[in-house]
Amino acid sequence: MVSTLTWQQLRDLKLSELSDAADGWGAASRHADSAREQVDGRMSGPLAKTQESESAKSAVKRLKRLSNNYYYIQAECGLIRGSVDGLATELAKQRKHLLEALDDAAALGYTVNENGSIGYPAGGESELTGEEVPGGTAYGQNGWFDSSNPSPSSGKEGLYQPGTGEDGAQFKSPNPHYAKAKDIADRVTYAVLRAQEIDVRYFGALEKLKAAPGLDVDTKTWADVAFDIDTVGASAMPYLKDQIPLDKSPADRKAWWEHLPADQREEYLSAFPGLIGNLDGIPAEVRDDANRENLKVLIAKLEGQNDDLSKSQLEGLKGIREKLNEGGSPPMFLLGVGDEGNGRAIVSYGNPDTSKNVSAYVPGLGTTLDGDFADDTVRRALQTQKGAYKYDHSTASIVWLGYDAPGVAEVASTGDADKGAPAYRSFMEGIGATNENKNPHITAIGHSYGSLLVGTAAREHGGIPGVDDIVLLGSPGTGAQTAGELNVGKGHVFAASAGNDPVSWLPAKSSLLGPAPAIVNSLDDERWFGRDPTSKEFGATRIESGDGPLPLWLSGEGPTPAHSGYFDPDRNPSAANNIAKIVAGRSDHIKTEEPR
Repeated sequence: MVSTLTWQQLRDLKLSELSDAADGWGAASRHADSAREQVDGRMSGPLAKTQESESAKSAVKRLKRLSNNYYYIQAECGLIRGSVDGLATELAKQRKHLLEALDDAAALGYTVNENGSIGYPAGGESELTGEEVPGGTAYGQNGWFDSSNPSPSSGKEGLYQPGTGEDGAQFKSPNPHYAKAKDIADRVTYAVLRAQEIDVRYFGALEKLKAAPGLDVDTKTWADVAFDIDTVGASAMPYLKDQIPLDKSPADRKAWWEHLPADQREEYLSAFPGLIGNLDGIPAEVRDDANRENLKVLIAKLEGQNDDLSKSQLEGLKGIREKLNEGGSPPMFLLGVGDEGNGRAIVSYGNPDTSKNVSAYVPGLGTTLDGDFADDTVRRALQTQKGAYKYDHSTASIVWLGYDAPGVAEVASTGDADKGAPAYRSFMEGIGATNENKNPHITAIGHSYGSLLVGTAAREHGGIPGVDDIVLLGSPGTGAQTAGELNVGKGHVFAASAGNDPVSWLPAKSSLLGPAPAIVNSLDDERWFGRDPTSKEFGATRIESGDGPLPLWLSGEGPTPAHSGYFDPDRNPSAANNIAKIVAGRSDHIKTEEPR
């Protein structure tokens, strides 16, 4: 499409009509959202909980279909609303520039011609003839010579339209009006060209926001929504995305969001759900809403892709969706989700903005966004929340998969921890920024390789923002030689190591190359990534932990069941209970054991 927008049309544009249209689409989106909540909260929810007949199940299925339709309407109307409002906002800026230029032309008595060129009067004196230099016409930056004037080669100064000659030489007019007229012409041209570009860009986006016929909102429909979000995001990028404070602190982002009008928040959530949902400093409920919407989009995006990574991530996303749909108590918040790398997911049990106690656990080796993550890894956060809840009801527990945890081939390197530590620090800073309590108690938990990431983050200047306590579980080392290096005070660093956990006995690299067998060298306090956190020399408080099941075939529970059992009150009750007490701010009641 080529825009035919003229300067006259831009001048006469009634922006209020576009704003009114945007408001109408916004109202439709809100009505659809309200209808969806009514269907889910007052109809399908109670029916599913109280009725078990086949007819009731069929009714719930149909209501779910209705809910999805409302959700689709909400999403699409929101995108249209954001697009129309973005169009109005961007055109308003160019219209303002145009009107300023037209006002300047009127004040100087210049003529604005049909094609946007500026006519100016005679003025000044020619050095060649001594006569007054005649008036002329100035064109914008992409203008042309005035065909009514002689060629510049005539050498008659002032009788040609100044510009660039065939040989590239620049001509200047002694008429003092020319420079002013040229400036106004440039501004008119620029405003119109920019408005035409905006017109084309938004026309392309709006033209693609078309629903397929029928009532089924299926995977293909959500794939279309994903495409629509990308399209609108690209169209609104100069208007919206550049205003997102990506390079600011979480506290600054929180302030930015709080000061946005409600309609602008809706625009951002419609156009950039993945970005807002994963932005540290945005309130938990907002992130949860955005990520739940983005979850459907990501599932649709991965459906039908046949590579192993996509299949694995799809299984993990569907598992998270199933848990979210189950509801229950404590409430589940999706604070982050994405398909970057091996997948990203941040799940909280309990609201981290309203809870006085918040913990964020970093998983380790082999953790990816897959079915096991949705089933087992997420469960560990739930186990911690339930355990801590017994000591303080105001508790939220988070599992943070905001990095690519290493596989077997990469686990010997610090690379993944080095890359992930800044993201974890930012996330924890965001937790502190959005928490509504005056002095929340925040705990960082690192399990396995995750303890190296936590240690790497803690060793940075100032430590992990807002963190009061650090818990290290089954750790092969943190990169530190003493607990004091973790910047919370050694009395606030806690470590656990089950006797049958082979990871916590992983010897230093030099031991593997030495003359003595590795198992002998592992009896000292050096581990693969620094000193053993449960050693006396490290200086942390070693919390009581059972030995756990034997590894490999000896227990029949998998290769390293003791390593994965720290959070489980059935498999390692002493460790799980101690973790819960620390998270709840009751570390003075934990049970300890002698360091190694």
